[in-house]
Amino acid sequence: MLKVVVLLTLTILIGCSPDEVPEVDDQSIRPARIFLISENQQVIKHEFVGRVDAAQTVDMSFEVSGQLAELPILEGQTVAKGTLIGALDTTDFELSVREAGVQLKLASQDLKRKAKLLAEKGISPSVVDDARAVYELRQVRHDQAREALAEAKIVAPFEGYIARRYTNNHVNVRAGDKIVRINDLSELFVYASIPEKLAATVTPDRILSQNARFAFAPGEMFPLSIRENTGEADEIAQTYRVTFVMQTPENKNILPGMTATVEVEITANADDLPTITVPIASLVTNPDKTLFVWMFNPQTQMVTKQSVEIGAPVDQGVPIITGLKNGDLIVASGASQLQAGMKVRMLDKPTTEI
Repeated sequence: MLKVVVLLTLTILIGCSPDEVPEVDDQSIRPARIFLISENQQVIKHEFVGRVDAAQTVDMSFEVSGQLAELPILEGQTVAKGTLIGALDTTDFELSVREAGVQLKLASQDLKRKAKLLAEKGISPSVVDDARAVYELRQVRHDQAREALAEAKIVAPFEGYIARRYTNNHVNVRAGDKIVRINDLSELFVYASIPEKLAATVTPDRILSQNARFAFAPGEMFPLSIRENTGEADEIAQTYRVTFVMQTPENKNILPGMTATVEVEITANADDLPTITVPIASLVTNPDKTLFVWMFNPQTQMVTKQSVEIGAPVDQGVPIITGLKNGDLIVASGASQLQAGMKVRMLDKPTTEI
């Protein structure tokens, strides 16, 4: 019986040999985003909310009143220059032209007859002058009737996009009533509000790039150029509206009213950007209110405290006055959850983007 017990014990011990014990992941190793300290950054990136608008927008209307006979366009339709937008019933206008033409012909005949009598000294010159005035008046009315007939039709003044149709066909419209809104999309305007500090200090020679981004086109950048900016600040926000121009892309249907992110990169002045800037999430507060960051050692994967002195926060992060140098690696996010000697697993490659 004792021999059996010994054999069972040996079998269990062999089955539990170290080679066959499964390894367990160290749950104390935390994943973290690592930030690479880079000195003397020369580029500042600013982002603003932008709104897309057409290069020009026209609300088209008739110069004369009448009943709509044709309205062949649809909202969302792209039309070429000269395309018929709408036409009124021309019956009354054509009759007015014929009537004015007849009256002009009668006036012309009367003037010729009286001019002949004047040559024969049968009437006074004043009678001929009156006949000439009547003829000229009839000429004006005839021209007006022909112009009204021409104005009973409106066409697209440029290649554009029908943004809105204000009325339906076969209704009576008055002169000046809006019929359609047409947008010129040969180029697009992007409006953005710029803080007064940038408007006062950034000169064209410092601008490196200007691009627009859209949520529906991730990863794509659309180049911009500055067209103009307002000369007065907004009374409430104290910002200046800048108009950027963007060429209409062929593969995207970007329309007025859409929201864009305007990204502007500029070169930094010596006083604009500190030597070292870190993400605000990388800073941790000591009990005595001093600040530190967690330095990351890629060989040991361990973190250690590093006291730092900071300056006033800027758009690009928090400036470091002392405590860090070029090439240092620090934990960029989740720093408040770490402890001295804790191991950290680096996510992706170290980044320099705040």
